[in-house]
Amino acid sequence: MGLFTEERAKQLGAYIVETGATVRQAAQRFAVSKSTVHVDVTRRLRRLDPDLYACVRQVLDENKRERHLRGGQATKRKFASTCSQQSTVNSRQSTVAAEVDGRSKIARAQEMQR
Repeated sequence: MGLFTEERAKQLGAYIVETGATVRQAAQRFAVSKSTVHVDVTRRLRRLDPDLYACVRQVLDENKRERHLRGGQATKRKFASTCSQQSTVNSRQSTVAAEVDGRSKIARAQEMQR
């Protein structure tokens, strides 16, 4: 194992403990894959720095317990934006329908006057 790999494992561990970041967030921050983060903070860090590993393990376990909540929040945000877009479309359709209906009422009124 290279010096860079060992140093990265320690940096990842420190980042996760300091920020409470998820594996995905740490992977984005360090521009590595989620698999790399996972291997670094579970296997490598356990050997390199057992105390830091214990702290990282606590954060990862907490994130795992909360992931169903995060997933629910993401779904809620997704459907909230979808629903607001749909309500805008429905509003526009209603406006167009009212305009068409208004025009047809005017046309009928004019026909009745003839």
